[in-house]
Amino acid sequence: MPEGPEIRLAADKIAKVLVDKPILSIFFGLPNLARWEEDFASSYVISIETRGKALLTHFANGLTIYSHNQLYGRWYVVKRNRLPSSGRSLRMAIHTAEHSALLYSASDISVWETQRILEHPFLAKLGPDILSEELTWRQVANLLASLKFRNRGVGAFYLDQGFVAGIGNYLRSEILFFAKVNPWAKPNQLSTKELNQLARATLDVSRRSYKTKGVTNEAFRVTQLKKLGQTRSQFRHAVFGRESQACYDCGSDIIKDSVASRRLYWCPACQYETSERL
Repeated sequence: MPEGPEIRLAADKIAKVLVDKPILSIFFGLPNLARWEEDFASSYVISIETRGKALLTHFANGLTIYSHNQLYGRWYVVKRNRLPSSGRSLRMAIHTAEHSALLYSASDISVWETQRILEHPFLAKLGPDILSEELTWRQVANLLASLKFRNRGVGAFYLDQGFVAGIGNYLRSEILFFAKVNPWAKPNQLSTKELNQLARATLDVSRRSYKTKGVTNEAFRVTQLKKLGQTRSQFRHAVFGRESQACYDCGSDIIKDSVASRRLYWCPACQYETSERL
């Protein structure tokens, strides 16, 4: 499933071809939305916003289209009348004179009055967006120390979108590794220094992934690994997907575990051991 950085990158592409451009037509592939198509005729997009893994397309007519890619959804931005070769089902198409923004396979799409969009059941439960420019590491540290999260294992609640929206499986593993925090540790077991380190890593790793289009390793490490002939899939992450391979920092074998029913990768030497598991 795409995570916050991937959704924001998709939003950037969509915004480039849709914002402030007259909309010629909209197509909804879900029958219950077809009645809305005429409401968007001759309107235009004023902004594209992301909230975690949800994408909000705001129109000048006072309506917002909510969409969530879920597991299989995928956006394409193409020249007008040049549909991509795909076996997927087209769920939504937004057409300008020159371009089309196409959403395939996703089924979680709805139309809202913009002023009421935060009443959406999913959005109402979200924590702050991981890529929000207004989110600071101190705010993340406060969340970690809050009653809601301080007694829960970090490896589990880092997938809770009510904590910070947009963190998914690969970001979880990478954040915990760079913070040197054990996946089974609870915030109330960490020192203030460790909590602050985890809060900073939460923002730094997520923002680095956005800027590099999915690479979470630090720039110096990527440079080293490229010189060794590694491909992008090999140098992309520090621990995620690297089961039984050597940790770049200490040489220990990376371990693959299951936390909150999702795979998680970590280094048992760099991320200190705890005796308690969830």
